[in-house]
Amino acid sequence: MPRTTVGIIGAGPAGLLLSHLLHRQGIDNVVLELRSRDHVERRQRAGILEQDTVDVLRDSGAGERMDRQGLEHHGIELRFDRRSHRIDFPSLTGGRSVMVYAQTEVVKDLIALRQQAGGTVLFEAEALSVDGVETDRPVIRYRHEGAEHTLDCEVVVACDGFHGIGRRSLPEGLLTVTERTYPFSWLGILADVAPSCDELIYAHHERGFALHSMRSPEVSRLYLQVDPDDSTDDWPDERIWDELATRFSVDGDWSLRRGPITEKSITPMRSFVAEPMRHGRLFLAGDAAHIVPPTGAKGLNLAVADVTLLAQALTRFHVDRDESLLDAYSETALRRVWRAEQFSYTMTTLLHCEPDETEFDRRLRLSHLRYLAGSEAASTSLAENYVGFSKN
Repeated sequence: MPRTTVGIIGAGPAGLLLSHLLHRQGIDNVVLELRSRDHVERRQRAGILEQDTVDVLRDSGAGERMDRQGLEHHGIELRFDRRSHRIDFPSLTGGRSVMVYAQTEVVKDLIALRQQAGGTVLFEAEALSVDGVETDRPVIRYRHEGAEHTLDCEVVVACDGFHGIGRRSLPEGLLTVTERTYPFSWLGILADVAPSCDELIYAHHERGFALHSMRSPEVSRLYLQVDPDDSTDDWPDERIWDELATRFSVDGDWSLRRGPITEKSITPMRSFVAEPMRHGRLFLAGDAAHIVPPTGAKGLNLAVADVTLLAQALTRFHVDRDESLLDAYSETALRRVWRAEQFSYTMTTLLHCEPDETEFDRRLRLSHLRYLAGSEAASTSLAENYVGFSKN
């Protein structure tokens, strides 16, 4: 039976970063990933890295390409009532900022590092079960290259997303699950056109929310609030660009650049937390334990925070056989998770239109937006949450 110290399920940014951090501490690990390498390196996800995430990547030697190609942003723009309002991050947060660098690129960088180090990342390896988590030798049973195998571990970390086997391997009745489904979705596009802005635009319009982001100086990433029953077939390219132009419109000479749309998808909006994030020798990280609506740009950053905590805890355990940080992992991680859930919920409900909202609801939202734009205290709160707190 193959053996390793830490068995990691999932080769997204959480699993790969954990593998990389553990390797730097001399801790053997194996990563099992259901999908192919090509699929993992192509799937579009988040693109905003908090200051702490940037620091972790740099400090671990995984930030070289990010620093060359990433776009450092010092603020965001709020748009409503046909006016623009900028939130300046460094002046409000003691110099902290964010980096625009796509999750796909983070994944490519981490895979390259694991390959250079001779790490074991098995793609198209389906985890079938996690057994013995209440013992000191949990086992992952998996299928790879047409045959079933078992991996004997000291610890198992599930970084395999919302639909993965990790969370489902916990005993029935152990988890407390809290969630919220929002009555709208996001239509997201990638377009081969230079961004129409220098920093992200968060727009509230009576027709719904819109977000202008970017992946590079040549590629734009944009989103529209749409009905949850919509499909991409309902949104031909011209309709998308027309609707984006309407929702981003301001008084002045700003205009939206249009170009070929290369990717189009619809994402439901939900909040989800499963706790505790640890049972025995099985630990949950990232989307396996929690999901946030993307409005607050927290999903990837929470995953990085989880595995950074786990790497520290597993190092203490490996070197000193001290389990105190492992025992504290769930409680410590969840403090940050719930802070991010609250911020993401606030941004989502503040900027989106509810299907059944009243004129009272609309006036309250506009009042809140005006307060954010006009109050340094309110702007500071938004900026601190957006760039990420340096501590949990």
